Amino acid sequence: MRIQKDMKELPSGESEAKAVRQDPVAAVVMALEEDIVLGRLHPRERLIEEELAERFSVSRHSLRLALAELDKMGLIERFPNRGAMIRAFSASDVEQLYAVRELLESTAAAQIVFPVEETHINELKAIQAHHDAAVDTDDLVGVFRHNHEFHRKLFGLCRNHYLASAIETYSQRAHGIRFLVLADKAERDKARKEHHQMIAALERGDGDALVALCRQHLPASKMAYLRAFGKIVG
Repeated sequence: MRIQKDMKELPSGESEAKAVRQDPVAAVVMALEEDIVLGRLHPRERLIEEELAERFSVSRHSLRLALAELDKMGLIERFPNRGAMIRAFSASDVEQLYAVRELLESTAAAQIVFPVEETHINELKAIQAHHDAAVDTDDLVGVFRHNHEFHRKLFGLCRNHYLASAIETYSQRAHGIRFLVLADKAERDKARKEHHQMIAALERGDGDALVALCRQHLPASKMAYLRAFGKIVG
């Protein structure tokens, strides 16, 4: 079941109710993913099936399919006879997850072949224009979605489908960690500036700068989560 493909095809401006009617499972996944990323749902918070079924007006079957997808994405944990809760990460989990993300993303950046076609750079600029607008208007859902789109396009330039897919998988697993940074206006603006620096590095063919930027782009959400929920290592 390819939930992620269906989710991307749902128009972002639709109401939750209309989205549910079109594809109940994908709409529930999208809504709960956003609740987690935006900090509306917190680590270890229980998900009550009765309440969710009423909120989304979906069957228990559709709801459980959505929860199974969120579990596969690493955003929730399900326990027999105890239901589901938002995944919480230990300090060790966070350190290990971000070590893998840094390895994958810096490897992908290093594999980008220069010069990069102008059409690809223009596509990145167009995505970033939407991200800029979302940052300027404090549209947190837009910031999250366009940030994700920017990085998907950027790392897709490595031309290694398996590497890009692994980056996508581990980026999803960090959704439950990034909410503190997303809520911080200064951090949103910093991330936006780093995106523009990445585009500039692509334009001038500076692979070393691009790799360094990708590395320095990651730690903010990790450190914010560790300060709030765990001991910072080192």
